[in-house]
Amino acid sequence: MTEPEETTEGRTVPGVNLAGTAAEAHGATAKTFTTREAVFALDKVTVSYNGQPAVADVSIEMYRHAITALIGPSGCGKSTLIRCLNRMNDLIPSASVDGQVLYHGEDIYAPKIDPVEVRKRIGMVFQKPNPFPKSIYDNIAFGPRILKMTKDLDERVERTLRHAALWDEVKDRLKENALGLSGGQQQRLCIARALAVEPDVILMDEPASALDPISTSRIEDLIHELKREYTIAIVTHNMQQAARVADMTAFFSVEVREDATGRHGVLVEYDRTTRIFTNPTDRRTEDYVTGRFG
Repeated sequence: MTEPEETTEGRTVPGVNLAGTAAEAHGATAKTFTTREAVFALDKVTVSYNGQPAVADVSIEMYRHAITALIGPSGCGKSTLIRCLNRMNDLIPSASVDGQVLYHGEDIYAPKIDPVEVRKRIGMVFQKPNPFPKSIYDNIAFGPRILKMTKDLDERVERTLRHAALWDEVKDRLKENALGLSGGQQQRLCIARALAVEPDVILMDEPASALDPISTSRIEDLIHELKREYTIAIVTHNMQQAARVADMTAFFSVEVREDATGRHGVLVEYDRTTRIFTNPTDRRTEDYVTGRFG
């Protein structure tokens, strides 16, 4: 795959300063997102299991250093779609992906593309914290060791834990088992583990759904900090969370197939988050965000 543009420090530099409050992010700066580089461009993507579509005909662009939220009722294919962005669905034998998924203009499903390299560039954080039954240090060091990124490993571990706002809480416990951390700490550890291999994109599948309100708030604050350097896509059932953290929001719903053999997810509307929640163009979106269904 083509190497992304990097600085001398090895990290991509944001083209626009996105520091500030959530209100600022959804205000004037939000209008500039669609003029930025599209990190992902999906064209008529359909993901199927055993030949039956789970989500169909999705065309969408996700922009550099923006947070894109995928919302919608259960069963509409949000998680299925986000997992195809780093080829996680490859691990499910019955899954197939049709259409085109471009990452920086390159088709990640092309035969020449190494899925391991894709997952290095596009990290994933899952719904429930899943730390390895290893020390906190070894959880962070695991990916770099596998990828032979072992130079200055101690510095990498510290830098990554600081980035995930966890260093001050665990700096004296690095050799302790990560399973001894609280749920919120474990999820931030999993985010740090994803950051340790220097990805370009972070995918989050309901990262706070299993956490208490205080831990959820910390995760949301962390997401805002991370978008200065990373492109983020997040699946959430929590509409208030989407409104708080996302710059762009995609609403998915469920349609019954024409032959009445089942249902599949469809993309209904995609726009700036403020527009989705205050002035959507599709009645189905309005009904969902106002609680009439879902």
